[in-house]
Amino acid sequence: MSKMEYTEDEKIEVKKEFLRMLVRLELDPARNRELTTFFETYLKLTDEEEYILQEEVRHLNPDEEAKVMELMTSYERKGIEKGIKKVAINLLSDGMDVPKVAELTGLSEKEITELKNQQDRND
Repeated sequence: MSKMEYTEDEKIEVKKEFLRMLVRLELDPARNRELTTFFETYLKLTDEEEYILQEEVRHLNPDEEAKVMELMTSYERKGIEKGIKKVAINLLSDGMDVPKVAELTGLSEKEITELKNQQDRND
């Protein structure tokens, strides 16, 4: 942060402006993900700071607010999906059967089978 010449107190504003910039650039989802991952590596917000950020985003003009919130929500959703798949892979590695993994994770048996096949190819 100090190398970017921002203080700890400015983290929320910096992230908000970064998200607004991404929305204005209208990049494809892959580039958005790449830039966001890089940015998140260097500017981590606490849960409380994320909450404050969301409140500040609600004060943007309605069109921009919707796009920024959609961007934030999509990354959150992707993170959750990635976590669920990681849990499914770990359960499969422990020898749990596909139907039980599907029941516990909420993924379909087809998705679990694909993960299992992927895991088998990697072993």
